[in-house]
Amino acid sequence: MFLTAISSIVIIIFIIGLGYVLKRKDWFDDQFGKGLSKIAIKVALPCAIFSSVLKHLKREELLSLSDNLIYPVITVVCAYIISYILVKLLKIRPGRRGIFMNAIANTNVVSIGLPLNMSIFGAASMPFFLICYITNTLSTWVFGVYLINNDDPTKLEGGNGENKFNWKKLIPAPMIGLVIGIIFLVAGIPVPHAVETILKYLGGMTVPLSLIYVGIRLADAGLTSIRFERDVVMALIGRFIIVPIIMIVVVVVSQKIFGVDMVPMLKGTLIVQSGVPMLAVLPILATEAHGDVKYATTLLVSSTVIFIVIIPILMEILQFI
Repeated sequence: MFLTAISSIVIIIFIIGLGYVLKRKDWFDDQFGKGLSKIAIKVALPCAIFSSVLKHLKREELLSLSDNLIYPVITVVCAYIISYILVKLLKIRPGRRGIFMNAIANTNVVSIGLPLNMSIFGAASMPFFLICYITNTLSTWVFGVYLINNDDPTKLEGGNGENKFNWKKLIPAPMIGLVIGIIFLVAGIPVPHAVETILKYLGGMTVPLSLIYVGIRLADAGLTSIRFERDVVMALIGRFIIVPIIMIVVVVVSQKIFGVDMVPMLKGTLIVQSGVPMLAVLPILATEAHGDVKYATTLLVSSTVIFIVIIPILMEILQFI
């Protein structure tokens, strides 16, 4: 488990470093990063989500999974409520508020959460991982992205008709990929092999492109821009302390008060996934909404490194639950 966490971090840091070095060597001009972010969000990610739905979900499992969805859903709802309260109490400025709430509530469930879960609990844990995957995906692309877009400082300043209703932002491309994937799954519509391969290749670019973009942004801002200021520290506390505590409370209350007979693998998956770091696409979402990209980048990099300490702690706590 420890080696899996280390390898996940090494891979992520390496790709971020590649983007950083290439940008410093002037391989990319200022427009390249913008194009990269659009490809990742509007092309690669919808393909990745569509492919993941058909690969990891089975039609007959959808109903059986629904009973256990209540646990991550309660946790995510509580995370949003607490993060909203913190935004108000801390008076977090526009351009950071949506990022802050997403950083606490949503996780890098695919590139870190999935391999971590498989290494700890094995392939038998996949049905339980999927409830976290579904919750996180819906949370991010139904509500989370709305929070970031609604926190666009250019809208809040009321300039140049930026506040016009935008259906494209209400229904983002990744959400369309999820909906179409579920329709194909439920209806049993076969996907031609050639199309499946194309979607797989395009979807496979999501994480590398997102991390290269993070490296480019780091090169633009300089490594000295990574500072553990108050808003960064509070987001990290929310992600790695508050959310795992909420999940642990949900699990314990379900067992002790409501008498739920929760299998150990479900319990372990829920608690481990509550300690996964922040979304890899967080800086890209910030860019799309004219948010504080430096802040989003700092959160992503710092949370990716810190989680290696959090997971062993959660595994120890799990023994007493």
